[in-house]
Amino acid sequence: MDIILKKDMPNLGEKDDIVNVKDGYARHYLIPNGMAVIATKSARKMHEENMRQRSHKIEKIRKEAQKQADKFANTKFRIGAKTSSTGKIFGSVNEIILAETLEKEGITVDRKNIKLDDPVKEVGKYKASVKLYKDIEAEFEFEVYSEE
Repeated sequence: MDIILKKDMPNLGEKDDIVNVKDGYARHYLIPNGMAVIATKSARKMHEENMRQRSHKIEKIRKEAQKQADKFANTKFRIGAKTSSTGKIFGSVNEIILAETLEKEGITVDRKNIKLDDPVKEVGKYKASVKLYKDIEAEFEFEVYSEE
């Protein structure tokens, strides 16, 4: 069954995407919870018209996201953490701390859009990526150092 997504759904699609899912999943979960509508002819026409009207707004958002991605390419971030004598961090550096560090640098990013393979538990240099728009991701490097 073809449906039009009303919300971003991880592993399924972004808002306003037309995707094909199993009938039961659509009828018993997505549609009753307001996450999607059935992609009938009239719904598709309405969707196309809405997308046509929003295309210039989307282009503007894409340009802003690309500018922000360019900021990441030239910037390296440093995060201070309390450590033991062996270089192990008390706690860990995770997406929340990365989001706060980026905010201090003047880059506002939702912590849910930051992807870090594993929480950082030792001093060193690491890489993370941030999803800025549907298909625009920026990878950045950060260094964790001891505050002592």
